[in-house]
Amino acid sequence: MPKSELFVARPNLPEIEELLPLLESIWDSSQLTNNGPLVQKLSRQLESYFQTAHVTLCGNGTLALICALKSLKLPVGSEVITTPYSFVATASAIVWAGLKPVFVDIEEDGFNISASAIAAAVTENTSAIVPVHCYGKPCDVQAIQDIADHHGLSVIYDAAHAFGVDCDCGSLLSHGDASIVSFHATKVFHTFEGGCVVTKNTELKEQVDLAINFGFRSETEVDGIGINAKMSEFNAAIGLLQIDRVDDLIAARKKAHEHYNQALASVACVTLPSDKGYRSNYSYYPVLVSKECKLDRDALYNELKSFGVFARRYFFPLITDFESYKDFRKGNDLPNAQRAAEQVLCLPIHPSLDTKDLDRVCSAFTRALL
Repeated sequence: MPKSELFVARPNLPEIEELLPLLESIWDSSQLTNNGPLVQKLSRQLESYFQTAHVTLCGNGTLALICALKSLKLPVGSEVITTPYSFVATASAIVWAGLKPVFVDIEEDGFNISASAIAAAVTENTSAIVPVHCYGKPCDVQAIQDIADHHGLSVIYDAAHAFGVDCDCGSLLSHGDASIVSFHATKVFHTFEGGCVVTKNTELKEQVDLAINFGFRSETEVDGIGINAKMSEFNAAIGLLQIDRVDDLIAARKKAHEHYNQALASVACVTLPSDKGYRSNYSYYPVLVSKECKLDRDALYNELKSFGVFARRYFFPLITDFESYKDFRKGNDLPNAQRAAEQVLCLPIHPSLDTKDLDRVCSAFTRALL
């Protein structure tokens, strides 16, 4: 991408010289996929990094969520409570798993699903909850688990944004029956394309391992109806080159986050993100552009583009506003999610941004609104 244009995300790429020895090891082993040595090595390193018992690597985060849901063996057609304020893959995975998404509102003062809205939506047909740690900010995990325990529901967290995030009780990925993480190229940690299922449950781990490999338990035995969701050795190689430097990449993101906080504090009509109360990975920098601002969100979005700053209205529209999902909405009142979708704007944040880049974004932003 041209240096003159600043986008929300930019992949962190290893030097080609670093990659070559790993590529040679793949060629020498002739094992390109099917749980090869690099996949196994990356799995172990991620288990250590996440401080969790089991990691199953997948081809991408969407497949990880589908396989996790299928591995729970939930009743086909049962209801899964989730959020409309997310990337569409959250809902797509629920439908692909043969389940019915039920959308409830997010918190009034945040971007995550509301625990009280979850509790109000539980019916005799509910089998699971799929909350999203939106922008990597932790959901109210204790309240959600209390609801799940009371009603006997499974909980799978869409933690696509939450690589390396810790809450007051340790790794955020340790909650629920399982969490899924995305390793897409624009994420904090990536494998070009990839993802994983994280769980403490050994039996669930076994089911997920079967699900990602067609259900093969042995050369001649297929257990259940699986799919091909495996990660290749090449993708694992990219991950192995990222894992040792991911904390440095997060530190660089933190500096950008703090730069924005200081430079944009004078724009009173805008709500800036907070990372208080948890260890953030600074994966996104979402601001809310209120109606009191001189420009509305969409006008600001277009104004920034004229300066070569490509922010993102993430997440807009709501999942429930897409034609494919309107039938699942049932006319639900989603005022908090609707307001967030109409006001949110994610500014560029990634380790490649230098102080000059950040100042340029801030200058364009404040010039438009002050």
